[in-house]
Amino acid sequence: MTWPFGADADEHDPLTALRIPVTSWSPSWRYIAAFDRASEERPTEAEAAMLASYIEEYKEYFFNDWYKAVLLQRPLDVDAVTRVFHKWGPDDWSYRLVTWRNGPQWAPPGPHIASSYSQRAPYRLEAVMDRIHTLGEDQPARRWQKWKASHPDVFPPADETARP
Repeated sequence: MTWPFGADADEHDPLTALRIPVTSWSPSWRYIAAFDRASEERPTEAEAAMLASYIEEYKEYFFNDWYKAVLLQRPLDVDAVTRVFHKWGPDDWSYRLVTWRNGPQWAPPGPHIASSYSQRAPYRLEAVMDRIHTLGEDQPARRWQKWKASHPDVFPPADETARP
């Protein structure tokens, strides 16, 4: 099969084997989720498993079996809006939607603008994913909580004293 994504996603990156596109902060294709190739650090093996699981949860929630089979025709999963994950350093993640045009480029904002935020703390990848799934609520959506609970090998039960 010819690589359909051109230079937009890195064909030979090890994350691609996990169906995680490695792209720019604003890719041309609309992947379900992607990893920003300009990140200061690479994901750990555990974080790569979380990224792959994030994509899988999205497909399980939004798509029927027919469309999931269609997605498998390509080496990467595409949809309407890409969520790009960026790793600033150890346990320090942000994300963005490619549709964002105003405001901070990353949420939570990266350390390069830390002076604007007096108490910027790094966010673990799971905390960033929880934030994506928290819309108008105090906690992540139940479907996301159930997904994580059913995948303890990827999302180990949280230590109550752990930081975000």
